[in-house]
Amino acid sequence: MRVVAGTAKGVKLEAPDGDEIRPTSDRMREAVFNALFSLGGVEGWNVVDLFAGTGAMGIEALSRGATRCTFVERSARARQLIEANLARARVDDRAVIVGTDASTWRGEADLVIADPPYAFDGWTSLLDGIASEWLVVESDREIALGDQWSNVRHKTHGGTVVTFARRAPSPPPGDTG
Repeated sequence: MRVVAGTAKGVKLEAPDGDEIRPTSDRMREAVFNALFSLGGVEGWNVVDLFAGTGAMGIEALSRGATRCTFVERSARARQLIEANLARARVDDRAVIVGTDASTWRGEADLVIADPPYAFDGWTSLLDGIASEWLVVESDREIALGDQWSNVRHKTHGGTVVTFARRAPSPPPGDTG
């Protein structure tokens, strides 16, 4: 697993043995970030990588010019892996690692990337708590985004479904629909 593009292009990232963490493949990350680039890119953005695992998605964002990335991961082993990968890619000065359950994290960002385990079923609560302009969701199935999100692009790669969404515009004050 390597960083696909940007300042850390080609840097090898560590991934754990076993199936505790399911890292996003190089090819999938390339497709996701190429799509984001066509939608305005990540350069200058504040990014959050929920269920960060190895940190590959957030590190890719930093390599491609994101200003800052918050990695949210509850596993202590995964947080150590993220820390090592950030140092290896030399982007640790723009990163924060938060050790909490990603489904309870609250904060603001330009882009939130959510790639939970495929068995995850707390989507409604997770999506209701995200405060960002852009959202990328990776799952093994289509996810109902709710009224606060507008589906911008939807891609299927093998058994993985990636949805790109933008915050839906709020109705004008006094508009009841």
